[in-house]
Amino acid sequence: MSTHLLLVDDDRTFAALAASVLRQEGFRVTTTHSLHDARAALSREAPDVVVLDRRLPDGDGIDFLPELRTQFPDTSVLLVTAHGDIANAVEAIKAGARDYLSKPVELDDLVLRARRAAADLQLHERLRQAESELGGRHRLLRPRSPAMSAALQMLERIATAPRSAVLLLGETGVGKEVIARHLHALRGGQGPFVHVNCAALPATMVESELFGHERGAFTDARAARRGLVEVANGGVLFLDEVGELPLGLQAKLLTFLDQGAFRRLGGTVELQSTARVVAATNRDLTREVAEGRFREDLYFRLSVFRVELPPLRERREDVLPLAESLVAELCAELGRRPVGFSPAAVKRLERYPFPGNVRELRNVLERALVLETGPALELQALEPRGDAAPSPTDPDAFVVPGPPRPLEEVERLYVRHVLGRLDGRRMEAARALGLSYPTFLRRLGEE
Repeated sequence: MSTHLLLVDDDRTFAALAASVLRQEGFRVTTTHSLHDARAALSREAPDVVVLDRRLPDGDGIDFLPELRTQFPDTSVLLVTAHGDIANAVEAIKAGARDYLSKPVELDDLVLRARRAAADLQLHERLRQAESELGGRHRLLRPRSPAMSAALQMLERIATAPRSAVLLLGETGVGKEVIARHLHALRGGQGPFVHVNCAALPATMVESELFGHERGAFTDARAARRGLVEVANGGVLFLDEVGELPLGLQAKLLTFLDQGAFRRLGGTVELQSTARVVAATNRDLTREVAEGRFREDLYFRLSVFRVELPPLRERREDVLPLAESLVAELCAELGRRPVGFSPAAVKRLERYPFPGNVRELRNVLERALVLETGPALELQALEPRGDAAPSPTDPDAFVVPGPPRPLEEVERLYVRHVLGRLDGRRMEAARALGLSYPTFLRRLGEE
């Protein structure tokens, strides 16, 4: 959206010329020639920037400034006067003007200052959005459960160690990315936060995506490219599903963790990055190490600080406040008025196990906000199909008969059960299970 600028000047010739130039620069300009007309224009629409002449037929622009600033505190005001002395400039700034211009006004100077005012407004808006988002995350990170509170307290201590790697462990959907972003915020939000889904990286391009490449490193490398490790310099590199990284690349990641140094694919120059690595996985890396799928030295290097995030079913006291925070956030996103939960919905939240953890909770709430139109959410989707446990004859039940089996085998059986429930639609089954497609195939036993 273009910046709306209100130009208030009794010199009609100058006002017409200035408005024409400003419109050519992309501003949406409204012109008035008196304070009376300015007040009428302000009653119709709040401007982003006001260019205000001091000497007007019905008053002094400086006297009008307090009224303008009170009514529109976010509007930037550029005061224009024929009396360009220091005393007037100081008086204008004290009254709330952003900047001061002396007549005769150079149009290039007016455009430059108007651009700066517009750029500052955009920056302030981005900062407000970032603060709002961070505030939302902080609301989500005020747990009542001892286990989650302990995890966050540990995170606060970890934040003071700028380069040490962090390993976040927990089931799919427990909020590992939210925790990683919280750690970034605890460090003052310094540098970029770069999220890398290791499972989604193409196998043939993993090294290039992470570490970059030089021109000619491979057939399609027509120009040098920075990798995500380089992009994250000074910030946080979040390696989600780190257990999916191929063994060959794990050695290069280990070198980077040890030395902060790396080379682009096809390059000979050693580069540096101070990105802090935060890795996350829902896999048992000790088993992966024992079975030769993950380097033991990399596991120890990544797990300098291990933070285990409990599943939602093990912190029942967090479910309702978490749901309330998520609903408030979703209502803002969807443009819906704030809404609460019915007593029946509260009971459903309290007894539902949430196998998909926080991600499932958010999905359930988003669906309810779209489909339910009552004054309070009912969350009937969480209603169990019956009071009794599902029987082996129930087509929706997942039952493993016989003696206890290894967890890996049970997981594979459940993946096949879900696939059958969805009539063989593999991508849909992977999404329902909260797994990347390569992980889904591996759990299915086909990779």
